[in-house]
Amino acid sequence: MRYIVPVLLLIVAHLAYGADYAREKKWAAEITPGIVVGDPVYLEGRADHKFLTIYTEAPHAQAGLVLVHGIGVHPDHGLISTLRSALADHGYTTLSVQMPVLAGEANPEDYPPTFGEAAERLKVAVEFLHTKGSKKIAIVSHSMGSRMAHAYFTSAPRALVNAWVCIGL
Repeated sequence: MRYIVPVLLLIVAHLAYGADYAREKKWAAEITPGIVVGDPVYLEGRADHKFLTIYTEAPHAQAGLVLVHGIGVHPDHGLISTLRSALADHGYTTLSVQMPVLAGEANPEDYPPTFGEAAERLKVAVEFLHTKGSKKIAIVSHSMGSRMAHAYFTSAPRALVNAWVCIGL
């Protein structure tokens, strides 16, 4: 009996603070058929978890840009969708990354436990652009994505990143 409470707490803590991979998978299934500009690419992060990115290669690109969306959405949502297409038209290769999301009712203060995984995804994304030939790389982040990018910049070697554009922190 005395073990029931600790076991339940472990189960609930994982559900409350772990990324919602089922939600990410649902987002990917919904948006990938409608992608007109760019290609879906799955990169591998923590514990062999594959996450969606949308890669748009610009011929003779000036730089590669990692685009980071806001809270609870996907890599082709709103402002990030507009940036991903428009910046590619202006000579920038873009890689829009699915960041960890929580359940739909999660609040911004519930997200910090996902920042470690977010930083890892950004590291993988930056390395991907580098292997694709991007000599200059910037991270462009919006809203909660900016907080996640900040976690990346404070925890990882960033020798491959030349700039950070933070749109709302």
